[in-house]
Amino acid sequence: MLTAATIAILVVMLLAIIRCVVGPTLYDRILAFNMFGTKTVLLISILGFLMGRPEFLDIALVYALINFISVIGVLRFSDSVEFKHPLQKQASTKEDKQ
Repeated sequence: MLTAATIAILVVMLLAIIRCVVGPTLYDRILAFNMFGTKTVLLISILGFLMGRPEFLDIALVYALINFISVIGVLRFSDSVEFKHPLQKQASTKEDKQ
């Protein structure tokens, strides 16, 4: 039963990677990245249970915190003007030099 759950999580992680690469918008990609991180935490927890290593739960919790902080950081950075329009910024600096 747990092996089937592990395989299902791996399939969902593969689908999340595909959505992260192909996603139509930036926010779809960020959501897919967050989903991939969450499924990684689940995978680490299940593998720790299967191997009889309860300390894997500590690793999974640390990974969940890192995933949360990184997604918040990317979302904050995505609101900046430089991130939204990098080509317009380069064009305006070239025009200023001329």
